[in-house]
Amino acid sequence: MNSNALLNGGIFAAFVAVTLVVVFRASKNTRTASDYYAAGHAFTGPQNGIAISGDYLSAASFLGIAGAIALYGYDGFLYSIGFLVAWLVALLLVAELLRNTGKYTMGDVLSYRMRQRPVRAAAATSTLAVSFFYLLAQMAGAGGLVALLLGIESKVGQSVVIAIVGALMILYVLIGGMKGTTWVQIIKAVLLISGAAVMTVWVLAKYGMNLSTLLGAAVDNSPVAGEKVLGPGLQYGASGISKLDFLSLAIALVLGTAGLPHILMRFYTVPTAREARRSVVWAIVLIGVFYLFTLVLGYGAAALVGPEAISKAPGKVNSAAPLLAEALGGPILLGFIAAVAFATILAVVAGLTITASASFAHDIYANVIKRGAADDKDTEVRVARITAVVIGAVAIVGGIVANGQNIAFLVALAFAVAASANLPTILYSLFWKRFNTSGALWSIYGGLGVCVTLIVFSPAVSGKSTSMFPTADFDYFPLANPGLVSIPVSFFLGWLGTVLSKERNEAKFAQMEVRALTGIDSEKATAH
Repeated sequence: MNSNALLNGGIFAAFVAVTLVVVFRASKNTRTASDYYAAGHAFTGPQNGIAISGDYLSAASFLGIAGAIALYGYDGFLYSIGFLVAWLVALLLVAELLRNTGKYTMGDVLSYRMRQRPVRAAAATSTLAVSFFYLLAQMAGAGGLVALLLGIESKVGQSVVIAIVGALMILYVLIGGMKGTTWVQIIKAVLLISGAAVMTVWVLAKYGMNLSTLLGAAVDNSPVAGEKVLGPGLQYGASGISKLDFLSLAIALVLGTAGLPHILMRFYTVPTAREARRSVVWAIVLIGVFYLFTLVLGYGAAALVGPEAISKAPGKVNSAAPLLAEALGGPILLGFIAAVAFATILAVVAGLTITASASFAHDIYANVIKRGAADDKDTEVRVARITAVVIGAVAIVGGIVANGQNIAFLVALAFAVAASANLPTILYSLFWKRFNTSGALWSIYGGLGVCVTLIVFSPAVSGKSTSMFPTADFDYFPLANPGLVSIPVSFFLGWLGTVLSKERNEAKFAQMEVRALTGIDSEKATAH
């Protein structure tokens, strides 16, 4: 594979060159905070839907899920089901209402009828936390992928490449803002879904376009698991803890999407609520089709590469899709698919970085520190760009530490943090008129604190050979994903903080309800 490193690197370099040109062209129209944060509300529903799918179909969706299906069969496909069903929550409860109520960030929505400064600070804190966990997954994927792409198997070499990916990500965000990032995501989504479609048809063609034949071959080439790959329980077995682990994972996946700040921020790039709804419909169709492809890709990797070879590869479970590409089309297809996976990582981390930097600059700097008096055109955007550099540096360090972890699992942790810290507060703000500042702060900080604490003391971090720190042992909380505990606790804390406070703002809720349902009075929004 090392002999093809030049070819693989050349394909990736070509993608970077093309996208940088696109970003430079987009940057010519990035002048105001609205341009930088929300792309000037200039994208149509279909365009934004493709970009959302590009943002959502991360390295976890492509590399992590394909590997999980190849190793664990049915249990691995549960990630696909959870990620897809989660969109129904986002569509029915959040997308349109959020678009009508906010302007740039989640903090705009939460602070509409509450005390601005404490709520914006809390929203920015949770946004940064979710973005950090999600960035960990993407950067970890970059390390494993480059081991296959360029034949760099040393941890030091992979760390250097993670740093290069981080630097490119920062460059995209600094130059292009949301407009440039959106175009990168559109290009990446088209490449990723097209590449997955080609590989899916290719795999099925090897087995006479018969899915049953493919599944039989996967069973035959999985000597340890055998027919267990076709049924539930291979990863989440019969024990009580395993069943609770599965339930906790499912809850985090289904509820997490509606609380992901980098997905929520995408709804502000369209001009109307109608376009926001169209965005989600387009995204659901594209994401649903892609996750059907992952079923074929995962079992295809099991049949053609084998679980044993995948487990021994430098990127372990994340190597299944690239190894399948090599088995199908040799070094050229491997180079293309690996470059697409790199593009996936770059596009998603760029979206995460601009979201986190926008939240800090708009919520913390402009509205908490400067009390709304920051210069819209220059100062706030400059702070956002400085923040992007800092976030990029932190993500590089975190990615080096997390290198080698299953990125689908790391993303599931990010979903748990999003569902614990953000979703209860968003739903209470939109639907409960009694909800107040105290409830919002209790829900955000309480949910975030409980979730992160449980993650630190879970098997995900220590106590197992698959943990982030396998030699340490402080896994006092038995579940690998804390969603089963942290999400209900966050909802409860939001209720408790509200009822214990005497603050009342029902009049503001009535105004917010009209605005959320009609779009009247929101920036560039019209009633539909």
